[in-house]
Amino acid sequence: MRRLLLIVMLSAGLLGCNGMFFFPYRDQVLSPEQLGLKYEDVDFPASDGTRLHAWLLPAEGKALGTILFLHGNAENISTHIMSVRWLPAQGFNVFLLDYRGYGASEGEPSVEGVQEDVNAAMRTLLSRPDVNPDRLVVFGQSLGGSIAIYNVAHSPYRQHIRALAVESAFASYRQIAREAASTAGVLAPLAPFVMKAFPGPEKDPITALRSIHVPLIFVHGTRDAVIAHDHSAQLHAAANAPKELWTVDDAEHVAVFGDPGPWRDRLAHALEAAVR
Repeated sequence: MRRLLLIVMLSAGLLGCNGMFFFPYRDQVLSPEQLGLKYEDVDFPASDGTRLHAWLLPAEGKALGTILFLHGNAENISTHIMSVRWLPAQGFNVFLLDYRGYGASEGEPSVEGVQEDVNAAMRTLLSRPDVNPDRLVVFGQSLGGSIAIYNVAHSPYRQHIRALAVESAFASYRQIAREAASTAGVLAPLAPFVMKAFPGPEKDPITALRSIHVPLIFVHGTRDAVIAHDHSAQLHAAANAPKELWTVDDAEHVAVFGDPGPWRDRLAHALEAAVR
C-alpha cells in the first residue's frame, strides 16, 4: 500500500498542473535585432508586483493595430518570435510577452499567475500613446492560445479587443492531460487518480468561449502530434459566431506561420478587417 501511495504521489508530481503545462527557459536565443527588426524592451509589473518583460515590435509605417502575442508552454519569446516576425511588415505592432518565469520575467509560472501577466500586458499596451486602444488583437499559440481564450472571456479590458486568433490550442486542461498521460506507459493507469490536480471545466477554454463575442480564428495543422486537431474542432463548434476554423494540411504543431505562404496573408487580412 505504501508503495502504491508513493507511485501515486510521484505521478502527481510528474503530471502536476504547473509542472506539466509550463517549461520556461531563461536564456535568450534570438533577438529582434538579429532578425533585422526594430524593437523596444518593455518592463512592467503584474498586479502582484512580479516584474515582467516583453518586446514591442513596431509596425512598419502607420500601424493598423496592435497584436498581443502569447507564446506556447516551452522556451520564451526569443524562440517564438519566428511565428510573428513577419507581422510588423504587414502593418501591425506586435507585443511579445514572456510569462512570469520565462526569459527576463521574474517569478514562477502558474495558471493563475499567467492570467495576471496577460492582464498586465494589456494594461501596459493601453497606457501607451503609440497604441490605438480600439484596435487590439490577441494571438495565442498552443498553451498561449488556451490562455488567450480564457483571458479574452474574463479580462477587465475585453471591450478593447477586436479579434482573437489561436493556433493549436487545447480545449480542456484535463482532456489534454489525460491524452498526455495515456502515452506515459506504466503511469497511464494512474491518470484518473491525478486528474483532480488540474483545472476543472470552469477554467477550460471551451467553457470560456461562451462569453466571447468577437471574431474568432482557430488554426490547426493536421500533423500536430502535440495537440490533436480535434481540439480546435471542438473549440470552433463551441464558439459564438463570427468564427472560422482553418485546417492546414500536413502542418505540425504551431508551424503554420513560421514560413512565408498564403496563411500569413490570410491572417493579416482577417486581422486588418477586424480592427477596421
